[in-house]
Amino acid sequence: MSVMLATMGTRRRTPPATVRVIPAEAGHLPVMVPELLAVLDPRPGEVVLDATLGAGGTAEAFLQRVLPGGRVLAFDRDPAAVGRARERFAAHQGAMEAIVGRFSEAAEVLQARGLRPDVVVMDLGISSLQLDDPGRGFSFQKEGPLDMRMDPASNTPTAADLLATLSETELADALFQLAGEVHSRRIARAVVQRRRQGRITTTTELAEICRAAYPRRGRPFRIHPATKTFLALRIAVNDELAEIERGIASLVQLLRPGGRIGVISFHSSEDYLAKRSLHVLAQNCVCPPQRPVCTCAHRATLSLLNRKVMKPSAAEVLRNPRARSARLRAGLRLPDPGP
Repeated sequence: MSVMLATMGTRRRTPPATVRVIPAEAGHLPVMVPELLAVLDPRPGEVVLDATLGAGGTAEAFLQRVLPGGRVLAFDRDPAAVGRARERFAAHQGAMEAIVGRFSEAAEVLQARGLRPDVVVMDLGISSLQLDDPGRGFSFQKEGPLDMRMDPASNTPTAADLLATLSETELADALFQLAGEVHSRRIARAVVQRRRQGRITTTTELAEICRAAYPRRGRPFRIHPATKTFLALRIAVNDELAEIERGIASLVQLLRPGGRIGVISFHSSEDYLAKRSLHVLAQNCVCPPQRPVCTCAHRATLSLLNRKVMKPSAAEVLRNPRARSARLRAGLRLPDPGP
């Protein structure tokens, strides 16, 4: 925060505008909104890019801060989320626009419109509305199809497709590398044995396979044995980690000088990529340490706003347990380099 204040100078606070929107659906709470507003400091007249719209709670908070004169453009891969947002923000069509698309595509869309955002916010978590819909297949709490695609209309393979086609080694590697599942080989072996009887198609069926594959220790599991398997499959189906790297790099380049970016992640592989991407963009040299002279010509385009990762408050975790794993990292866009 001190870096931002030193760079941007002192600014006069303008009271936030009153934003009248249809209330969000019950059950979804946006995560770390006070922290996002504090570190990214949106103000009237600015352009905000919400790269991960979700249920729209974060977009609403930023819209309140940039009116009058500002606008929020929000992207989401899920057409249902965009449809809900267009209805919810119908009274603010000129200031709030919801767009179907990946956040790695957002920079291209804004460039085509001649826009450079002042603020970019990325909440990489899945929304509660998606998680709680059994028809989407993201959760093992209720029976549903093993889909897990953010855009159900896309032609990309579903989670059921991956379970049917990946080899035992490929599946075990995916579970371990994407979600840190320490029993990945046991689960992969169990999946391959089970699919010899027929295709695995439902969430509850996969959850039971994971539960049965876990070693029994005579005490309750700390988390459900299927938790990390479902996470890994969701990441794989939607190519989420590659999206993060492409998205952060392109959106930082698009930011106005003095613009701010904030990234909220929810698991270690996401946070690792967010941290690495922001730290690389904040370096003047990325040559290997053993190279005595810089030959990379890399120059920093970002200054980190928080060296130490920010976490949700205890009060927020108590109110919204799904926020407990959230981690926020932020950066300030440096001036464009000269010719």
